[in-house]
Amino acid sequence: MNIRNADTAVVFIDPQNDVLSENGANWGAVGESVTENHTVENMERIFEAAKAGGYEVFISPHYFYPTDSGWKMNGPLETDEFKTHTFARSGPLTLTGFPSSGADWLDRFKQYIDDGKTIIVSPHKVFGPQTNDLVLQLRKRGISKIILGGMLANMCVEAHLRELIEQGFEVAVVKDATAGPRHPIWGDGYQAAVINYQFLAHAVWSTNEAVEHMR
Repeated sequence: MNIRNADTAVVFIDPQNDVLSENGANWGAVGESVTENHTVENMERIFEAAKAGGYEVFISPHYFYPTDSGWKMNGPLETDEFKTHTFARSGPLTLTGFPSSGADWLDRFKQYIDDGKTIIVSPHKVFGPQTNDLVLQLRKRGISKIILGGMLANMCVEAHLRELIEQGFEVAVVKDATAGPRHPIWGDGYQAAVINYQFLAHAVWSTNEAVEHMR
């Protein structure tokens, strides 16, 4: 997969406190994987390379508003997210309570995300980008190739990968710029994701490889 800044963008999923901070609601499930992969450090390296190399950066965030509690059916992860108030915001038109909350960006990423150039798309509501405007925003900017990372590896990242491929994009997943949950019964979500990345993605890179390709 050959990339250049004219047609390639970085897409990060959920670079938010609840899945990347030691104080986040989901650290107990994802912390070991985040730590082992150096996920936060690797995401920052990709942010830096993208900004230095003139690559556009897109953020696909995950938010839940109080009205979402009216959903009548939820899978196990959605049920847990509502129980733990993961990605909770007070409403779509207010930032009351948002700064430093679980839904807010990890502090070390704010300099890249809040630079006035990063494209923050509307929130995806379950796992994939079918419920937000990511594809529209990519197409409007002539993007056809994507460097993909963020959280969680086997859920939102994999769901984005699958939909973006269906939409005709070439996608390289950065395998150590993501992480996944570990469950005592269900297993290691990160390992499950990496297997599927190999089957699905046009490329699976380490952060070192991604940064080198972006130079």
